[in-house]
Amino acid sequence: MLKIKNIRAGYGKINVLWDVSMKVDEKEIVALVGANAAGKTTLLNTISGLIPSVSGSMEFLGRPIKDMPPYRIAKMGMAHVPEGGKLFLDMSVLENLEMGAYAIRDKAAIRTSLEKVFHLFPILAERRTQTGGTLSGGEQQMLALGRALMTRPRILLLDEPSLGLAPLIVAQVFETIRELKADGTTILLVEQNAHLALKTADRAYVMETGRITMEGKGRDLLGDPAIRAAYLGE
Repeated sequence: MLKIKNIRAGYGKINVLWDVSMKVDEKEIVALVGANAAGKTTLLNTISGLIPSVSGSMEFLGRPIKDMPPYRIAKMGMAHVPEGGKLFLDMSVLENLEMGAYAIRDKAAIRTSLEKVFHLFPILAERRTQTGGTLSGGEQQMLALGRALMTRPRILLLDEPSLGLAPLIVAQVFETIRELKADGTTILLVEQNAHLALKTADRAYVMETGRITMEGKGRDLLGDPAIRAAYLGE
């Protein structure tokens, strides 16, 4: 579904990613783990078109997307949930969700997507008239996920969905991620909680200083002594 080969990217003259190659197959969860400032967020931003790549190639659904503007990549079926969600804090929960469906003209499809989001996150249905800024951190993360789902995505790019959340809410968010996968959604996950990410993922990549240094099945990497020492504090 998503293929990345030898991508280099960064900010201005500062390069962050160095010849990064990876793939995400349909209906799987792929985790990307690594230390802070390893380049994980930069990679997601490059994939979704927010940061231009210097060299290399990227394909989504068999079509090249390198140098494609973000709105066209989104229309192809890619939804990016950035770190912190980036909600419209002065707009209501319902308005935030409707913004996720701005490019969809089929009103019946929008209603179906809205029902699905409210089924996954009943608290959002209860708070539909509240503004995004009045929600708790966990509720805001649910709203950010819900807004992305309103686009009816083929693939979800999730950047640190558990950051700053209470353990009970983290468990709920990851249960939703597993439900989405079971429903056929493909997910590329960047997550600070390496143990939870590797336990959840079908496959995973380890990134260090802008380079992919290891890859394998999630649970295989979870049992790797080097990974446990570097990211699990053992």
